Amino acid sequence: MNRLKELLSNSPRAKKAVTAAGAIAIAAVLVTFGRTKVVASGANAPKAALATTVATTESTETAEETIVVPVETTLSAEQSQAAEEKKKEDTEKDNIIAGYSNLGIANVDGFVNVRKDAKNDADVIGKLYNGSACNIVESREDGWLHITSGEVDGYVRGEYIRTGDDAKQAAKDLVKKRAQITGDRLNVRSAPSADAESVEVVLQNERYEVLEDDGDWVKIDLGYTSGYINKQYATIAYSLNEAQKLDLKSMILNAYDRLGISNVQNYLNIRETPDDGGKVVGKLPSKAAGNILEESGDWYKIQSGGITGYVKKDYILTGDAANEEALKQAQLVAVVNTDILNVRSAPSTDADIWTQITNAQKYPVVAQQDGWVEIELENDNNAFVATDFVDVRYALDEAIPFTPEEVAEENTPVDNDNSTNAPSDNGNKNGNKGNASSKSSSRSSRRSQVVSYALQYLGNPYVWGGTSLTNGADCSGFTMGVMSHFGVDLPHYSGAQASMGSRVSAENVRPGDLVFYANRSGTINHVGIYIGNGQIVNAASRRSGIKISNWNYRKPAAIRNVLGD
Repeated sequence: MNRLKELLSNSPRAKKAVTAAGAIAIAAVLVTFGRTKVVASGANAPKAALATTVATTESTETAEETIVVPVETTLSAEQSQAAEEKKKEDTEKDNIIAGYSNLGIANVDGFVNVRKDAKNDADVIGKLYNGSACNIVESREDGWLHITSGEVDGYVRGEYIRTGDDAKQAAKDLVKKRAQITGDRLNVRSAPSADAESVEVVLQNERYEVLEDDGDWVKIDLGYTSGYINKQYATIAYSLNEAQKLDLKSMILNAYDRLGISNVQNYLNIRETPDDGGKVVGKLPSKAAGNILEESGDWYKIQSGGITGYVKKDYILTGDAANEEALKQAQLVAVVNTDILNVRSAPSTDADIWTQITNAQKYPVVAQQDGWVEIELENDNNAFVATDFVDVRYALDEAIPFTPEEVAEENTPVDNDNSTNAPSDNGNKNGNKGNASSKSSSRSSRRSQVVSYALQYLGNPYVWGGTSLTNGADCSGFTMGVMSHFGVDLPHYSGAQASMGSRVSAENVRPGDLVFYANRSGTINHVGIYIGNGQIVNAASRRSGIKISNWNYRKPAAIRNVLGD
């Protein structure tokens, strides 16, 4: 710096130049005093600055001389540390990418299925989400790639995978700080506390992007929501995402701390308190699962499907018996992970929207093709949803919310049995009840009697063309049989039933009204009985039999009052 001042002071052409005083950091800067150039250089030149005021020189001067002044600059401690951390981070990311001998990156909307064999109809053994990494073991002539990713070893279609330099370039933006789950199963909570509500369960070796660090907890991205996990049950490091394994045992048994399976033919009541007179808050379908939280005399307190309540121990399998039954009953389902999802008539965004379904609803998977999942709606109708908006996994049935709704002119609806179609004290163990009396309680309305009577047949089989409430009925056969018990004659066809009685608006629907649904062409093809609280009871499909459904699982096409009140 002193040398620079000396040179400037001795230069006759710089006498009118005034330098900004003090310790000035000079780097890679060219200053011109007329035709005299002063060049400051140094190892850290690009990061320094020159604060100098230069006066205008005489335009008549033509000679040029250049003075090169070597100047060393230093970064602040904070800048040096940040630069070092950035260098370390970049090196770590490069090493992660280099760790794949033949890198592939999924390039697909949603996820691509990893199949057991190189065939379109082979079993799906895993899911490779968009941006996830794999090692390509073999590129086959038929277009399939043999890959390994995480714990998955299988085949994917080559057109959905970036390879070579393209994959490496894409990977640079995809390496992020992720939490890899180390425990068998781990609760994801709504806040960084063990007392906070559990919003999801994640499984061993799954990876999730870390959104923020909160001491002993990290917030992770689940795709459709976010939540907190305790750091001690995960490894936090930079990584690429990898495939998720579709393993029935880990997806089912590991999802429950203490598994209980309902051992009834139809539905089991879940009560608010551990006594026979406790308020019914939900129903546990046959062979449905729940977490046993505690015991209270002859009752288990369970959590299932968002419902917490009490069920009789007599009707719950536990231990090895529960595990064995769970493995038998588990089925592949699509769980909606967005608020509203269009259901289409074909696997294309150009196809007609048949209906809309809502968050957390589960539907059996009929087939999967890349980008689309074919699901089974009620009444054996199949339709298609985009993989972006569903989570495809093995699952068990769980509880459904149900509280008998009081209609305006009644007190409390009839509650006939602690467990609907469960083994009972009178020795009826097959669950197919059909001899219930329709005699009215003085405090019960006709509508609550209709609902209570219909609910006795929950879980009984669906039989196309059938009219037996115990041995099997289709949707219109079920409504015909129930209403016949109360003196209302209906034809055995949902389209014809839709012209009976009087029209009801959605705002004025009451328990006992019939709710109708249409197929893709707009023709009425399904009917159920409204039971209150946004639900219907209906003979749904061969797979599920007579069941409770949300009344808007498909958009209702018509509502009719056939009771005449």
